[in-house]
Amino acid sequence: MGLYRADLHIHSVLSPCGDLEMSPVNIVSKAKAVGLDIVAITDHNSTLHCPLVVELAQKVGILAVCGAEITTKEEVHCVCLVENEEARIQLQQFIEENMQRVPNNPDIFGYQVVVNEQEEILHEVDYLLLGALSKGINEVEAFVHSIGGLFIPAHADRPKYSITSQLGFVPPDLNYDALELSRHTTVEKFLSVNPFVTRKRFIRSSDAHMIDQIGAIYTDFDMTGLSFSALKAAILNLDSL
Repeated sequence: MGLYRADLHIHSVLSPCGDLEMSPVNIVSKAKAVGLDIVAITDHNSTLHCPLVVELAQKVGILAVCGAEITTKEEVHCVCLVENEEARIQLQQFIEENMQRVPNNPDIFGYQVVVNEQEEILHEVDYLLLGALSKGINEVEAFVHSIGGLFIPAHADRPKYSITSQLGFVPPDLNYDALELSRHTTVEKFLSVNPFVTRKRFIRSSDAHMIDQIGAIYTDFDMTGLSFSALKAAILNLDSL
């Protein structure tokens, strides 16, 4: 067993709200510089930058996890993480099949670009990734778990786009693997205003949109090794921070 430092909520330049410096190569370089062992790329409703980040991270000894920050029909943001490329493709297909195709206006929302290692633009997503899927939170959870993934409602304490802001509470029957808390609260504070939370597993992540935010908030996991299966086991064995 050993301690591994993880930031499981990072946006790239593909997210319209992501800074233009958030290229895969810059993300990996910053993660290495701040001592992260594990990163997860979780762009809004897209996994398209994950393969390159995985490739670059492997070269410097970092585990990069594929994922997305999915917006459910209720407009709850959920960090969804998967183990491998096959599962990433399945997650991307699920998103694309259920995404509302509202045209993006880059002047208002920002550019949504996929770049290569040389930071050359390969593709621009023309529909707004900030929208919601047509699937509810229980349906998203069920699909993510059906492909062996991790389902984590994002920034659960925030007053916008969180499980508590959109639903008013954390449903006791929702099969989440953990709740993510922002830097603005503690487990104790969160539970004091949400006393009926039954599954007390919490992680912290940066929700980085700019380079200097990467690794500013993180979770140390006691793991058997640097792998998705070990990360999953560590999260499912969490009691509290």
